[in-house]
Formats: sequence, structure tokens, C-alpha cells
Amino acid sequence: MSTTLDLLRIHHVRPLRKYGQSFLTDDQVFLKIVAAGNLKKDDVAVEIGAGLGVMTAMLADRVSRVVAVEVDPNLVDILRENLREKKNVEIVNRDILTYDFPEADPMTPERKIKVMGNIPYNITSEILFHLLACRNHVHSAVLLMQKEVADRITADPGVKAYGIPTVILSMYADLENLFDVSNRCFYPVPAVQSSVIRLTFHSAPRYPLKDEEFFRRLVRAAFAQRRKTLLNNLKSFRKIEMSAAGLAAVLAGLGIDGARRAESLTLAEFAALSNAFS
Repeated sequence: MSTTLDLLRIHHVRPLRKYGQSFLTDDQVFLKIVAAGNLKKDDVAVEIGAGLGVMTAMLADRVSRVVAVEVDPNLVDILRENLREKKNVEIVNRDILTYDFPEADPMTPERKIKVMGNIPYNITSEILFHLLACRNHVHSAVLLMQKEVADRITADPGVKAYGIPTVILSMYADLENLFDVSNRCFYPVPAVQSSVIRLTFHSAPRYPLKDEEFFRRLVRAAFAQRRKTLLNNLKSFRKIEMSAAGLAAVLAGLGIDGARRAESLTLAEFAALSNAFS
């Protein structure tokens, strides 16, 4: 029996396309996601897209406080009804991209929160980079997302999936692809498969960076046209005022062949590039 399907019927909920709603209906998958959070009794958890509150209730039984963020006002009313006995749950009706994560634990700002959620596929990248921007307040995030995106985020250098999110996120977090989830576990059934990933954030970049903003810009420039060589992409990067010969000389000094493509570079090589040009 699916708790989610029961609640959908009881409350006559129809998924709304404008919010990218696709409800997870397998209680066992909810339990696996919660277990992947490695939660402790004194943790504070923020749930992205609380939906009908099935995972929210599970989280409330395991941590000291849960902030359930839900953008759909109709679902917020249902959450308040379903979770009225969970006194350690705060329900917030807001777009997660506008949510300031330090709000989750204002009395203990030094304690980092844990983030959980079945996130909307149409704004996955925006959510990931919002979490990255708030990494000083977030310990980790366990997120259910489209499998294709999860594969890209956790890809190794040298494969087609390796790209901008992989490099930038891996500079600040450990990225783990935990398990896949069949599209048959959702209502309505999406056309794509899903995966659960875990990000564990670091307080500092994995490699020392002279200029973190420049690093992010350089990574984007290196991947600007994936079929072009690294040298040709960097020649078009306006933040580097250097001739082609000068660029080639710097690359050679770093032991990086300018004829390589960005997808072949390791994180350490991107850090070295950034520091050399910044």
C-alpha cells in the first residue's frame, strides 16, 4: 500500500505541471532516501518539496527539527493537516530558490543543516547551485533527481557526461550516486528514470583557489563549445587578456596540452588553470 496514493485520493490532489510535480509513491524508496541522510537526533533537516508530507513525517521521527519547504499553497494546507501532531515540523510556503538556509536553525547558526528532497526536475541545476552558494550552512544534501542529471553530476573526467556542474560542484563537495529509482515509482509516471545522489559539502575548496569566482567563470568558458579544444575556448574567454601564443605557453608550463578538450581535464588541472590565469 502506498501512503502517497492514499493521500492523493483522500485530498483529491492532481499534480500541477507548473510546479513540475511528480509524486514518489513507493514508501520503501522514501525510507531508503531518509536512511541515506545519516540523520542524528540533534540534526535539523530541510526538505525540498515536502509534497504530501510522507517523507516529512519520517524525518520528524529522526531529527530534532524539520523545515518542510513547499511552493504549492494547496499542498501546504494538506501538510498542515497531515502533520499537525508533529510539533517539531515547520511548514514554509516558498520557492526553495528564495529560501535562505540559515533560517532553518537561527538559534544555532554554527550547526550545519541536512537537506533532503524529491526535487523538481525542471529546476535541478538551479537548486544545486543554490545549495552550493549556501554551503557554509549546509552539511549535506540527499536528493532524488532525473538519472541523466545525476549521471552528469557524478561523472568522471573523460566521459561525455562530465561537464560544468560536475567540475564546479566537485570542487566543493563529495558527490555520490547512491541508487536508481524506476519511473514506475512515481505518479504521474515520468518519461525518464531517476537517481538519488548525496552531496557532502566542504568548508573550503578541494584545491586552493586564488579567486573562486574566476574559477567558476573559467570552467564555464572551457566548456563553452564542447567540440572545440581547450585552447580555442580559452582564446574566446574575455577575462584572459593574452595572445594565443601566450595562452599556449601557460598551458604548456602546466603540462596541459591545449589540443585537449575540457571534458578530459581533472579537477586539479582546472584549479591549476584558474590559479595560473587569475
